[in-house]
Amino acid sequence: MSRAPVLRRSLTGWGRTSPSMANLVLASGEVDVRLAVRDAGTRGVLARGLGRSYGDSAQNGGGTVVDMSGLARILSVDTTTGHVVTEAGVSLDTLVRVLLPLGLLVPVLPGTRQVTVGGAIAADIHGKNHHVKGSFGNHVAAMDLLLADGSVRTLTPQGAPELFWATVGGMGLTGIILRATVVATPVDSAYFVVDTERTRDLDDLMARLQADDDEYDYSVAWIDLVARGAAMGRSVLTRGWSARADQLPQRLRGQPYHFASRSLFTAPNIFPSGLLNKVTIAAFNEAYYRKTPREQRGAIQSIGQFFHPLDVAKHWNRIYGQRGFLQYQFVVPFGAEDAMRRAVERLSTAGAASFLAVLKRFGPGNPGLLSFPTPGWTLALDIPVAPGLGRLLDELDDLVLSAGGRLYLAKDSRAQAETLHQMYPRIDEWRTVRDQVDPAQVFSSDQARRLFL
Repeated sequence: MSRAPVLRRSLTGWGRTSPSMANLVLASGEVDVRLAVRDAGTRGVLARGLGRSYGDSAQNGGGTVVDMSGLARILSVDTTTGHVVTEAGVSLDTLVRVLLPLGLLVPVLPGTRQVTVGGAIAADIHGKNHHVKGSFGNHVAAMDLLLADGSVRTLTPQGAPELFWATVGGMGLTGIILRATVVATPVDSAYFVVDTERTRDLDDLMARLQADDDEYDYSVAWIDLVARGAAMGRSVLTRGWSARADQLPQRLRGQPYHFASRSLFTAPNIFPSGLLNKVTIAAFNEAYYRKTPREQRGAIQSIGQFFHPLDVAKHWNRIYGQRGFLQYQFVVPFGAEDAMRRAVERLSTAGAASFLAVLKRFGPGNPGLLSFPTPGWTLALDIPVAPGLGRLLDELDDLVLSAGGRLYLAKDSRAQAETLHQMYPRIDEWRTVRDQVDPAQVFSSDQARRLFL
């Protein structure tokens, strides 16, 4: 029997920082994954999908990393119940393309479709609809998990709740997800009815979200983190619902489920570090804010327009140059609005050069022991690596912690272990469950070692 190819590779997260060398196993089936786990050395083994986590959570320096993208079969679709059984390496992009003609949609879509089902579960991804639908783990009916001893356990929220919820949001550290059953959402079209509003400042934005956000199925605000003074936190708020066929313009009604989104170009690897700075970002943010309608109701947008504008460019992360960038996302609870204001003020004062900054509301969390979403306000931003950035983010860490908030593991690349442990009060409970199935910590990552997970 031939073995899967093994390549010696330097791997990073999507932010392109902190590379580490690993043995990358190009798995094409379950046997390859089993052998990689069986033969893992002292540095352990870890599954990796499409590499869209931003930090070091899908790296395992000196150890083995299993590329799961070769396990990419959709095994069954039940259009009556919406149950979709897939291998873990299936991308959300593939799922969208297969399910839409059947009148179904992936229940939770993050800011890119280039995420695998296994990665979506491990990071318990969230989207614009968390305030009404929760995160990805809420829509997983079952999963098959390969454990450190080589056995495979089928987990469900009812039949094996402890390990199930330790795996949802567990960053791949309880085992390797081989297959999952996801419950898709019925839709009447591939389009969305979208309302757009420009807000004057952060207080204006938060007031609008508090007033009527629950009337919308999807909601997110782009926020200008460079604006200062009276305009601090000005934003573009976009909210909407899945469109019914009778809401589509006549030209779209003949093919309501048509979806043809594709990448239009590939960003070359030639951009110098520093191209995105306070000056260029300020110019971009001003232009984007001014070109957006002050108020627009009922616009029809495609999935690509509404959810994934960055997917039109492959390797868009290259525009940050060789130094890369950090993605930083935190949540603070409702009632801690002042902490969010202070965070935005600190970022604005520092001139944080981010043109990808979004604010939204989270609804109730799920039982995931390391799941990130919890009721409150969440802000996500990317910042080019530059001198002084570490000090700024350390200050924000302290602010978030003091407000009772937390950071998102799938975005983190530099937090301190002590800080992170205080942010996740159920982390010891998670470790107990993990140690029951993997006492030798066969499954490991650069992030797990950095944060003592």
